[in-house]
Amino acid sequence: MTADRAHPSGQDSADIEAEWARAVKLLDGAAEVCLACHTRPDADALGSMLAVAHALRSRGGPGLPRVVASFGDLPFEVPRILQFLPGVDLLSPPDRYPVRPEVMVTFDAASAGRLGLLEASAASARELIVLDHHASNTRFGTVHLVDPAAAATAVLAFDLIGRLGVEVSRDIAFGLYAGLVTDTGSFKYPTTSPGVHELAARLLETGIEPGAVAQRLWDSAPFNYLGLLSAVLGRALLEPDLAAGRGLVWTTVTQADRAAYGLSLDAAEAVIDVLRRTDEADVAVVLKEDDAGQWQVSARSKGQLDVGRACVAMGGGGHARAAGFTASGAVADTMAALRDRLADGAVCSR
Repeated sequence: MTADRAHPSGQDSADIEAEWARAVKLLDGAAEVCLACHTRPDADALGSMLAVAHALRSRGGPGLPRVVASFGDLPFEVPRILQFLPGVDLLSPPDRYPVRPEVMVTFDAASAGRLGLLEASAASARELIVLDHHASNTRFGTVHLVDPAAAATAVLAFDLIGRLGVEVSRDIAFGLYAGLVTDTGSFKYPTTSPGVHELAARLLETGIEPGAVAQRLWDSAPFNYLGLLSAVLGRALLEPDLAAGRGLVWTTVTQADRAAYGLSLDAAEAVIDVLRRTDEADVAVVLKEDDAGQWQVSARSKGQLDVGRACVAMGGGGHARAAGFTASGAVADTMAALRDRLADGAVCSR
C-alpha cells in the first residue's frame, strides 16, 4: 500500500513513474549504495535513511550491495533523542564516506547545501537519487523522487522500500514511523490524510509501541534542560501586531545558555514546541547559536502565515508551517530582516 496523496501540479504521472523505475533499477544494479541525509538530522531525515539502509541490507541473493550511510556534520553525533533508532550504530562518519559514489541517495534535503560535508560527494556521484518532500527542492540530482504533497520523506521511503520488494520489518518501521509522526506533528498537521493513518497502522503492525516512540521524541530531557527552558522563555518577546497582524513570539538560545547548563545544540530543538503554544501569536521563532557562532533559526506557524516562504527568502527552506534558515551577525539584524519577510502576509495554502 502507499499513502494517498496527489502529485504536484505540472508533473506528468508517466514521468514520475519513470523516475521511480529508474531509481529501482539503479539500486538493483549497484555494487555500492551511499545514503546521506541533511545535516543536524531530524527524525524524518535520519529515520527514512536508516529504514532504507535496513531494507537494502536485508535483501538476499548474490550481488548484495555495500551500504554506506551518513550525514555531513563534524563532530559526527546522532541527536540524543534519535539514538534509539535501530541502525544508528551502522552509520559512518563523513570522513569515511566515498568521495565519488557509484549510486548515492539523499533524504529530506531540499538542496545540495543541506548535505554539509557530503555536498562534494553528491556533486561527484555517478547517479544521485533525491528523495524529498520539500516544495523548495532544487532538484540537484540525476533522479528525483520529490513529492511536496507527501506528509513526510518517510512516506516516499516507504514507497521506495515497497518497490524494491522488501517486506517492512520492525527495524524498518521504527525509522519510518518516527519520521511520519514527527513531520505530521503527531498527526495534527493538515498533511495528515487518511492514507497517512493507514500507513501508520501498517507500521504499527510490526510491533512498534507508539507511546515509547513519543516518549523518546518529545517527553525525555535531562534535568538541566528545565533551567535552559526557564532562561530562554523568560526573555521571550511577544509582538502581537507583527507577522501581518497575526502575531510573532520569539526568543534566543545562546552559546552561553547552553554552556551554563552543559547542553548541546540539539537539546534546544524542543524550545520552539513550547514557544509556539502562545495564543497571541501565529508565528513562533527561535534563534539557536551553534558552536561556530552562527544562528540556526527555526520558524513555526499555526496555519495562518506561510513561514516557509519567509525562510526561503532568508536563504533557508522548509514547509509552510515549519521552516528554518541559518544566519550570521547580530540578532537584531536577523529579526529585522525576518519581520520584513513575514510582513507580506503570505498565507498557508489549504
